[in-house]
Amino acid sequence: MKRKLAGIDSLKADNLFTHSIDSLAKLKSRLSGKLGKYSGVITGSGDAYLDSLDNTLSFLKGSTGLLQQAKGMTSKLNGSLTSVDNLKKKLLQAEQIKAYIRQRKQLLKEQLSQYTSFTKDLQKLNKEAYYYAEQLKAYKEVFKDRKKAEQKAMEVMKKIPAFNDFMQTHSQIAGLFNIQGGAASVQSLEGLQTRNQVEQLIQQRIGSGPNAGAAISQHMAEARSRFDQLKSKFPDLDNAEEIPDFKPKEMKTKSFMQRLEFGSNIQFQRSNRFFPTTSDLAGQAAYKFHKNGSAGIGLSYKLGMGTGFDNIRFSGQGMGIRSFVDWKLKGTFFLNGGYEQNYQPDYAGVPEGVGQKWTQSGLIGISKKYKINTKLKGNMMVLFDFLYNQHIPRTDPVKVRLGYNF
Repeated sequence: MKRKLAGIDSLKADNLFTHSIDSLAKLKSRLSGKLGKYSGVITGSGDAYLDSLDNTLSFLKGSTGLLQQAKGMTSKLNGSLTSVDNLKKKLLQAEQIKAYIRQRKQLLKEQLSQYTSFTKDLQKLNKEAYYYAEQLKAYKEVFKDRKKAEQKAMEVMKKIPAFNDFMQTHSQIAGLFNIQGGAASVQSLEGLQTRNQVEQLIQQRIGSGPNAGAAISQHMAEARSRFDQLKSKFPDLDNAEEIPDFKPKEMKTKSFMQRLEFGSNIQFQRSNRFFPTTSDLAGQAAYKFHKNGSAGIGLSYKLGMGTGFDNIRFSGQGMGIRSFVDWKLKGTFFLNGGYEQNYQPDYAGVPEGVGQKWTQSGLIGISKKYKINTKLKGNMMVLFDFLYNQHIPRTDPVKVRLGYNF
């Protein structure tokens, strides 16, 4: 970009990009230097958890009476406090880099938007900045997955009055508003408007008539609705300048393992004169190549269950190899398609000489997905096999499968 701008305005190119290099060098020097005790505020999903964890460890360290019978606990607490403090410093550094990228992006946009030849360069820069923020958000999301032992420990600690007072005094929010000594001794928050002051300001602007309250409520509801719509599209953006001018790829910041989805399903097939009732028990792995689509492979085992309630007999009836693709249509409904090869060795002799050991299936249909809990999703599929006419002996063309993914 500097070379391109130098061909148009060499003086502007030197001033703009030399300043960029100097500011980047200062940022690098600041980040590589030794940091003292963490004192910043981390924004995002993990800040509340880290704040609670840090203060819990600090409370335990200061409460020697609770730990006097636990040998070696003090050194472990010191190590844990150091680890949490280092993690906070790393996240704060990432936030500083994010702020630097935002500032540089805005400056380059202001200085170069007048040149049409820089349109693609600015779009590329905007994409990189957005995906960096999304990657940082993904790292913070890790802190939402707390271990059960830590959750239980927090529940026990919150039952101790002294711990609650400690948290009120030393949390980030308390530090932000200069709250000391708990809720009972909150200092005067100078500069913050009281509710009465806000109401007086509204009356001066709108009036105090009978319809003033209704007008305010209506405008607030509309503003809240629009703001909620914006937050739903960009939940982690804390600055209007960060809203991308392109359609971001939601899966770009996901790692390979984060894109994998494992599951299983079961399918029943009624008996006939050639083979017993069977159930296909399948396991599968899918890769999300798009926010609305995934593709995968699976293996199935055919379990024979006899010919009826008066003749229940379990037996192995073969296996199958599957491949599939599904794409979101609308809401929780998906379009499914797949190709399968099924191996059933007993078919070769029934009827004599015309049976097939390997049969192929081409499937297409609709599935409905639903949420069971935070980690488990259920699904029901109705599929049509358009190659069923080639099967000897013939099988049912319609297949119903029930399963789950996690």
